[in-house]
Amino acid sequence: MRFSRELAYDAPPEEVFAMLADPAFRERVGAAQDVVSIDVTLTPDGAGFTLVSDQVQNTAGLPAIAKRIAGDTTRAVIREEWSDTSSGTIEITAPGKPTKATGTLRLTPAGAGTTYVQELDVVVKVPLVAGKLERLMADNIDAGLTTEHTVGTAWLKGER
Repeated sequence: MRFSRELAYDAPPEEVFAMLADPAFRERVGAAQDVVSIDVTLTPDGAGFTLVSDQVQNTAGLPAIAKRIAGDTTRAVIREEWSDTSSGTIEITAPGKPTKATGTLRLTPAGAGTTYVQELDVVVKVPLVAGKLERLMADNIDAGLTTEHTVGTAWLKGER
């Protein structure tokens, strides 16, 4: 399933990139998302960086079919590889689970601000219910991006 989300920030791309490259921002987003635990590793790489965010997420509120696969908590590993300040790739996996999302990340100027675009292919390999679970995974990614945007907007205004 294809998933795409566009977020607008009232800051230039360089500031949005610096925010995304700050482990403290990523930890703040995790706290706002009520993750059980988060371990963020960020490694500078030329003009970009590699981020690995290893999270344990609560599955409360998920439908029974999803909880049977995920359990009471699930581990999500988010790996972003930014080649420069404008683009990168993302992979979201749940070790030991039949789910994966891969795609691209882009920051583009939009007037005085920035448009942040995340495009993913979401795949769940469970016979008969894969489509329903892919939609659920995409909805959870979307909700996470909404929270990230809220935290990011405040962060760029100096609320750290």
